[in-house]
Amino acid sequence: MSKPTPEVYEQGKGMDAHNQAMREIRSRKEASYDPHEPTRVWLDEDNTPDGVKTSLTIILNTGGCRWARAGGCTMCGYVAESVDGGSVSHDALMDQIDVCLAHEADNSDEQADLIKIYTSGSFLDEREVGAGSRRAIADTFADRERIVLESLPDFVDREKIGDFTQHGIHTDIAIGLETATDRVRHDCVNKYFDFTDFEDACAEAAVADEAASDAAAGIKAYLLMKPPFLTESEAVADMISSIERCADVDGCHTVSMNPCNVQRYTMVDDLYFNNGYRPPWLWSVAHVLEETAAVDAIVVSDPVGHGSDRGPHNCQECDDRVQKAIKDFDLRQDPSVFEQVSCECELTWETVIERERSFNQPLTR
Repeated sequence: MSKPTPEVYEQGKGMDAHNQAMREIRSRKEASYDPHEPTRVWLDEDNTPDGVKTSLTIILNTGGCRWARAGGCTMCGYVAESVDGGSVSHDALMDQIDVCLAHEADNSDEQADLIKIYTSGSFLDEREVGAGSRRAIADTFADRERIVLESLPDFVDREKIGDFTQHGIHTDIAIGLETATDRVRHDCVNKYFDFTDFEDACAEAAVADEAASDAAAGIKAYLLMKPPFLTESEAVADMISSIERCADVDGCHTVSMNPCNVQRYTMVDDLYFNNGYRPPWLWSVAHVLEETAAVDAIVVSDPVGHGSDRGPHNCQECDDRVQKAIKDFDLRQDPSVFEQVSCECELTWETVIERERSFNQPLTR
């Protein structure tokens, strides 16, 4: 089987039906964004191989994911928040970093141990973040313990990782794998690479790890819970299998399960408004975390938009309680937290799991 790259799809080849539909949907965007301001920044806590750490999460505003500009993933609307024109200058990117540091100083008495940098694309793609900017950002955070950098597997390179590990920063590459099942990734998510490419990226990070004297390098896999065109039960089964497969890959120490939410300017958004998609149940998220608690990896989940119609939800009465249990599990990795929450709607969820079929899904809103 051939090994496609983003350039192939930028030239209009492969996955044309999905890409054409996605380009039309994304063309509806009218907003524009300041290249000197980050998309978002916030403080939180995260579970890492070295324990729970305070974290500063930065979403840089770049020219956007090159795959998204070709059409892109069916559920991802982040490119709609990107700067027009396809590129952001070094000075503008560093201004964004300064804004994030100011946010940290204004909201915390201490520096965060963990820095997480996302671009809604690939931080290691030099079309988005140039080599000079990457090295300057590495220098800026040289005194932190750990950093997470977002990238597609194509751009994972030991020398790029070395820009960070040479400072003694433990460096994790966050890869949006979405699923370990190639057919689901290709046909439901519209993502071009294979699971073997993810394994290759893990191997590349392992080489960088061996080369680092004082710092470790590894992979954090991001999975998508319930992409479009799957029933609830199919999505649950795919997540359990995907987490188990990721945990078995050397170098992948953390798996983050992201329940799908309905973002604007996406195919999922169009399906949702035509009654063809429902975000996953929070009971499904809890079930997957329970079933995979024993794997040899940290497994976490952060249901964005929980409790809303466009985000993962149950019946609204229990959404906050289940979300709190999921957050507790993220930090403690103890599945018994889910024994402390219950609701009558769990019976409805069980019925959906049992009876929903692809030709008539979703059964509920």
